[in-house]
Amino acid sequence: MAPSEAFAQKAGGEKKEKAPAGDTVRKEVGEPLTAAQELMKGKKFKDALAKIKEADAVADKTPFEDFMVEQMRAIAAYQAGELDVAEKSFEAVFATGRFPAAQQLTFTQALAQAYYQQRNYTKAITWTQKYFTGGGNDANMRTLLLQSYYLGKDYPNAIKEVSAKISAVEKSGATPDEKDLQLLAAANNESKNEAGYMGALEKLVRYYPKRDYWLDLLLRTQRKPGFARDRLALDSYRLMNKIGLLDTAGDVMEMAQLSLQAGNPGEAQAIIDKGYAAGLLGTGPEAERQKRLKDVAAKQVADDKKALAQTETEALAGANAGPILRVAEAYAGYGQFDKAITLAEAAIAKGNLKNPDDARLRLVTYYLDAGQKAKAEATAKAIKATDGPADMARLYLLNAAKAK
Repeated sequence: MAPSEAFAQKAGGEKKEKAPAGDTVRKEVGEPLTAAQELMKGKKFKDALAKIKEADAVADKTPFEDFMVEQMRAIAAYQAGELDVAEKSFEAVFATGRFPAAQQLTFTQALAQAYYQQRNYTKAITWTQKYFTGGGNDANMRTLLLQSYYLGKDYPNAIKEVSAKISAVEKSGATPDEKDLQLLAAANNESKNEAGYMGALEKLVRYYPKRDYWLDLLLRTQRKPGFARDRLALDSYRLMNKIGLLDTAGDVMEMAQLSLQAGNPGEAQAIIDKGYAAGLLGTGPEAERQKRLKDVAAKQVADDKKALAQTETEALAGANAGPILRVAEAYAGYGQFDKAITLAEAAIAKGNLKNPDDARLRLVTYYLDAGQKAKAEATAKAIKATDGPADMARLYLLNAAKAK
């Protein structure tokens, strides 16, 4: 029932809740109230307020007469947009205990929504909280509360409330609403809470793996203090390739060159071929340079395939783990992930790698490519370095999760 309809029924001569014995309205109070009701029917709410004021001016009103005056003033003021007047009258009406609980909840909700529309977020929060305290359970009001906290710049409470909502949805096995995740990210960003913002981004890419979310997350990860951006550049490009962010000629060429420098011509060739297939390479002023790189990769692949078995034998026989890991990378570049896994595990076990957690990061990717997610997760947990490998492993796992 709309607030105006409910008040009209109570204030008029239609069916009423049974009143206590002796509840009557004297003529000097009732006549202006009746006139006010007629004006409200014609949507002349400000004129109705003037009539209600006449009724209120009558001396020595009984509690019931006060109740009738305030309930009619509440709805007239609400409809006139005078919310502070409506609020005061609502509170007076509710305090009498005469008003039905269900209708009280309806009016509480209406007042909260009206304050929100007027951008009075403090009052919107107050009345929305009263709505829930009174037993309301409309999900739209929960959204109104969250928005009021955020738009009112109460970011800590916005984060607290939306986090609880998201957690409850996740525990139920459902997918959180994208707008709730966006609000969580925005509130953390406004609070200058980078860790909270990154956490919200991770949830966004898990449930809604859109390009912009991934790009923001990857760039912010690379900008973290201490992140070994140069050392992990190829790992970053590999993730971009998996996500679909490797979509410029410059990025394709850079990744291919890094792959060649790392002794991984198979990967370089695959990336170059993908760039040509997508129309990113082979046209424009850089076409000749791109063709030269393509030819270099093809030659190195031919040479590498001839020598790879012998290189593997020598690496395994040597004292250092580095050559073993490089051979693992080469096999991964050709899509032979089982071989890459075996060799990477051997390199890590040998124990003399300069950056063993970089090797674990690579092993995480091999496990994922081989469909061994549990092993990938276990290996990621073993990464202790704080300069990027753990962050990158987590992003690779996030990407694998969204693909399911």
